[in-house]
Amino acid sequence: MDSDALWAQSAQQFQQIFGETWQRALQSFQSIETAAPPGDVPALKLAPDKVQALQAQYMEEAGKLWLQGLQGAPEKPADKRFAGDGWASNPVAAFSAATYLLNARTLMGLADAVETDAKTRARIRFAVEQWIAAMAPSNYLAFNAEAQKKAIETQGESIAQGLANLLHDMRQGHVSMTDESLFEVGRNVATTEGAVVYENELFQLIEYKPLTAKVHERPFLLIPPCINKFYILDLQPENSLIRYAVEQGQRTFVVSWRNPDASLEHKTWDDYVEHGAIEAINVVQQISGAPQINALGFCVGGTILSNALAVLAARGEDPVASATFLTTLIDFTDTGILDVFINEAFVQFRELQMGQGGMMKGQDLASTFSFLRPNDLVWNYVVGNYLKGETPPPFDLLYWNSDSTNLPGPFYAWYLRNMYLENNLIKPGKLTVCGEKIDLGKVKLPVYVYGSREDHIVPINAAYASTQVLPGKKRFVMGASGHIAGVINPPAKGKRSHWIRADGKLPKTLDAWLEGAQEHKGSWWTDWSGWLKGHSGKEIAAPKAYGKGSKFKAIEPAPGRYVKQKS
Repeated sequence: MDSDALWAQSAQQFQQIFGETWQRALQSFQSIETAAPPGDVPALKLAPDKVQALQAQYMEEAGKLWLQGLQGAPEKPADKRFAGDGWASNPVAAFSAATYLLNARTLMGLADAVETDAKTRARIRFAVEQWIAAMAPSNYLAFNAEAQKKAIETQGESIAQGLANLLHDMRQGHVSMTDESLFEVGRNVATTEGAVVYENELFQLIEYKPLTAKVHERPFLLIPPCINKFYILDLQPENSLIRYAVEQGQRTFVVSWRNPDASLEHKTWDDYVEHGAIEAINVVQQISGAPQINALGFCVGGTILSNALAVLAARGEDPVASATFLTTLIDFTDTGILDVFINEAFVQFRELQMGQGGMMKGQDLASTFSFLRPNDLVWNYVVGNYLKGETPPPFDLLYWNSDSTNLPGPFYAWYLRNMYLENNLIKPGKLTVCGEKIDLGKVKLPVYVYGSREDHIVPINAAYASTQVLPGKKRFVMGASGHIAGVINPPAKGKRSHWIRADGKLPKTLDAWLEGAQEHKGSWWTDWSGWLKGHSGKEIAAPKAYGKGSKFKAIEPAPGRYVKQKS
């Protein structure tokens, strides 16, 4: 057979193998996306020039790989999943890893070669990424050289322990990311001293014991996301944003959302704004006697806070002197990787499923967020826990990450449509919340906006976009790292960096802002605390007791019982 005929045959095989793989990946995605059995996959056109280039590149790299395999010396893959000595010392395993990585690169190239709109291409790419991550040879004992090596060295003990770990995780309903037995809320996480001074069916309000002789006259209220538990802001004393605020002389309160059960499955977005954020603001005012307070919203808590401020503005009220928004979506134009889940069909499905009542299970939400980074947050633990029989090391952040919370269905469905799908919050008068037509243009208080550079939940461009929507005096700061690690970055650690623009200008785009921004080593917390101090008023004697009088007295010690409720 001459070279041209060999090339043609190879090309035909290439198209057949990857065409079938491509269709399977698309069918799997369609099944996940619609929550229905896979049907006919719409025909998708691939850019011929890109496919031809991929084909040529694949044949070239496959030839090199085959030659290396014949010589018994395949190159060691750079991918950390195959970095162990077991892979390097086993030529067959190293060859399988290299082959997998070649096929993965090619499939991703095919996803990028689809001629379609950007959103459809992103959805296809996400589906292919999930399929590729699941098919890695490292995920299976029959192919994982490291796991096999450990099984031999331990005389099978690692396999027995892996099975025990699997049974344990099946009983608890999720993959263990850390040794959860080593943590207890209120004992070694969420330990800042305080007391619950108010509660309703949606939240408990915690007041923290002052650590300074004097406090600022304007109290400080934190509103965390209701899709997680508040103690992400109070993990350990050395990395607690709550404790840090108390140490700076802030009279600090936090909303601890209840983990909803069936009795709350009818609760709406309006309920969380009116009887959550607004009620918390009013109670803090009553306890402190201050005409205005300062507030902070984190992630979805920031979105709820922005709605509450707009409702209050529509009512002609201004009880909040300043607001801080941490990794918060207000303008939902750019929602990053989460955009792959959002379209009209998906939102309609959720509305039919739970728009009038029901529950979005916390574990389902947690799984969704984990699969945004499947290799790091799913398969890494499958391999370690089950194939190698290892116990993941203790890590407070991952313990919190596994402590999931439910969401009432009507709240969740309304949020999907009006925020993620239709981006109605930035449209003046479009939304009616708590009986008021809301307009963010009326929210004229000073704000501090923080975004994390590598955030995959609230992309940095989306965090910056808040500066173009809110009309008051604004300060924007960008931190390094991601959605959580960028926020939880105490000054004492001396880690990471943050960026500030000294001239205070806020041009229309993040790229334009970055042109005038300067990098500063370490935490952004010190910049923020200085800003907050400027809006906190004079210092007064710290209160000697929690709450106020008989109406708002200590109900129970912090962190309270709501945060301890499991999904």
